[in-house]
Amino acid sequence: MESGLVFNIQRYAIHDGPGIRTTVFLKGCPLDCWWCHNPEGRAPGPEIVVIDGRCMQCGECRAACPEKGVRHLFLESAEMPTKPHGPEKRCLTPFSAEPPLRCTRCGACVEACPTGARQMVGRRMTVAEVMAEVVKDRVFYDESGGGATFSGGEPLLQPKFLAALLRDCRAAGIHTTVDTCGFAPREDLLAVAPLADLFLYDLKFMDEARHAEYTGASNVSILENLRALGCIHSNIWVRVPIIPGFNDSAEQLDALARFAAATAGVRQVNVLPYHEAGAYKSVRVGKPYRLEKIAPPSAERMEAVAARFRGFGLNVKVGG
Repeated sequence: MESGLVFNIQRYAIHDGPGIRTTVFLKGCPLDCWWCHNPEGRAPGPEIVVIDGRCMQCGECRAACPEKGVRHLFLESAEMPTKPHGPEKRCLTPFSAEPPLRCTRCGACVEACPTGARQMVGRRMTVAEVMAEVVKDRVFYDESGGGATFSGGEPLLQPKFLAALLRDCRAAGIHTTVDTCGFAPREDLLAVAPLADLFLYDLKFMDEARHAEYTGASNVSILENLRALGCIHSNIWVRVPIIPGFNDSAEQLDALARFAAATAGVRQVNVLPYHEAGAYKSVRVGKPYRLEKIAPPSAERMEAVAARFRGFGLNVKVGG
């Protein structure tokens, strides 16, 4: 049976398509967005994350490591605020100390941790295992018009697994949504298109240079893929994350709205306010967060953005 790498399954989700949904997060993403709110989903393989507040400094992780990769348990960080008892100490991931450590992602430190401070993100699941979780909330899908959403990371990095999940959902009569950044081989996107009831499709910048600077990749294929998808699929919701100071100028918003309005298959635009969830998650996976001084846009600002998109004849919703 087809299997894939999953890093989270979120039940009772209400922001990943219509109704109450179960969102399955597939691991791996080809982009490196500065504002990513799921940094634990970027790497294509399993990785260990650390939850600082749970660590009790017992040393069990170091003792259990067969490679002796967890050489230092704590780091006094100049970036953390000073507290009465001195600089706050942070439990280290295997990736955050110098020189590089020999972590093989075996999970021994995770098993040994008595408080759950160390966690393995990403586990291989079969289609049947995922479906067993999805069908648990079927009564809520039926009552709310919900279903299953396949997100990430980027679900199209695992196209065979995604297609198998979509087929099983369709056979079970469960509404399906694919949440994609669009940066994937076009043949993979178009192959799963007939199997999905709805696409959530991210658009971040129209300017190629800015897109490359802040996501690590050109947007040319993303825009072309959306046009191609719109030619064969009639239910696409374009989602635009609003990042203050990055893509929220009048010129950039108008360019995004103009493109969405001219693309077949686009039924709705969701403008999504930037939030700071990626900041603390990035610390957990030992990666820097690059938007520390950006504040989320106000509700008034988001309504103004939505009104601008509506000026192009689009059906627009804030959030979702």
